[in-house]
Amino acid sequence: MEPNLKEVFHEAAQLSEQDRATLAGLLIETLDPVSEYEVEAAWSEEIKRRIAEIDAGTVELIPWEEVRAELFNEVE
Repeated sequence: MEPNLKEVFHEAAQLSEQDRATLAGLLIETLDPVSEYEVEAAWSEEIKRRIAEIDAGTVELIPWEEVRAELFNEVE
């Protein structure tokens, strides 16, 4: 007999916090078929695109000091 979702959840809820986190990660991995290589390739392309925009002067760069000041002003 196959366990139902409620039974699986009840058993999983009895695990330690660390084991529940590990289980959650493993379950999420079963939903995302994208390989690590594909992710790395996508980030590489994104980095190239952003560098090209910076080199072409088509984007406005904001100094870290301004970004940091804005972030901390919003938090306070």
